[in-house]
Amino acid sequence: MLVTRFFAGAAAFALLFAAPLAMAANYPSPKEGDWVAKDFRFHTGETLPEIKLHYTTIGDPANPPVLILHGTAGSGASMLTPAFADELFGPGQPLDAAKFFIILPDALGAGKSSKPSDGLRARFPSYNYDDMVLAQHRLVTEGLGVKHLRLVLGNSMGGMQTWMWGESYPDMMDALVPMASQPTEMSSRNWMMRRMIIDAVRNDPGWKNGDYTEQPKALRVANAFFGIATSGGSMAYQALAPTREKADKLLDERLAAPFTADANDFMYQWNSSRDYNASPKLDRIKAPVLAINSADDERNPPETGIMDRELKRLPNAKLHLIPASVDTRGHGTTGNAKFWKEQLQSFLASSPRRPLNPGQ
Repeated sequence: MLVTRFFAGAAAFALLFAAPLAMAANYPSPKEGDWVAKDFRFHTGETLPEIKLHYTTIGDPANPPVLILHGTAGSGASMLTPAFADELFGPGQPLDAAKFFIILPDALGAGKSSKPSDGLRARFPSYNYDDMVLAQHRLVTEGLGVKHLRLVLGNSMGGMQTWMWGESYPDMMDALVPMASQPTEMSSRNWMMRRMIIDAVRNDPGWKNGDYTEQPKALRVANAFFGIATSGGSMAYQALAPTREKADKLLDERLAAPFTADANDFMYQWNSSRDYNASPKLDRIKAPVLAINSADDERNPPETGIMDRELKRLPNAKLHLIPASVDTRGHGTTGNAKFWKEQLQSFLASSPRRPLNPGQ
């Protein structure tokens, strides 16, 4: 189905990428695990006695660790696709899993980590990206015993959180690669479309303040609307749907595609970006930065000049802007590593190992 070609559209990204872990062909078999963080304190002051954090790893823990962060409504396993993992983790590739230890956490609120649908529903603490990054850090340091990272790389939501990792733990990594993101306040079309998803759930009579017995019907349509409006690429859509009939067929396939997201989980996931703004603390970043965006990214349009302005504040940062074409997919472009893996390999080769601070 054509829908599978637009792998980064909201939950479609997670659904398409949720392939069995055993499918890995050219790199070591992924391994899954869980770790429980005790007495987790949220930025709101709320606490939970414990939260479960799920993760996937690839390779030998003795090798230099690489942290990879997924996008909204995804999971660590959602990054294990041919377009991403097979381009990066195989022999001789930029993140060769025989040479690196790959860590793929499920973010707080997503995948198999603790989330509203586990039982608390809309009474689950209203987490944000600060809470998610804190949970990731506790998993990496306390759960996996990793004190220093060769690289933090993230896509979309994971890209925004990569900026935050560089600010919150500036001495912990050698290099940062935030993708499909900007280090500035959640705003403009990006936030307006996210709020429409949140409002679609809250305003659906079937939501019942989170205590529904069946998923609110508005969620499926809102998800399809969001995905088409903010991911896919204008040139690609025109090539795939040059007539009304083909556009209708593509939309019908989107609406009919399997969709099993939980409304509370989905709303929380999108709402977690509400106060994201990495700009005020950007000067704390010490590691070299390779930002990767696509010229047709609907959520982070380069014509605003925001990225160029912010990168000037960092002494060792550069942008790789992928040119738009019929082969790119707008915000979803960075999910296909063929567009940037050469730049990643060169960047890592030019980014030396940074000395550990005392206590690391």
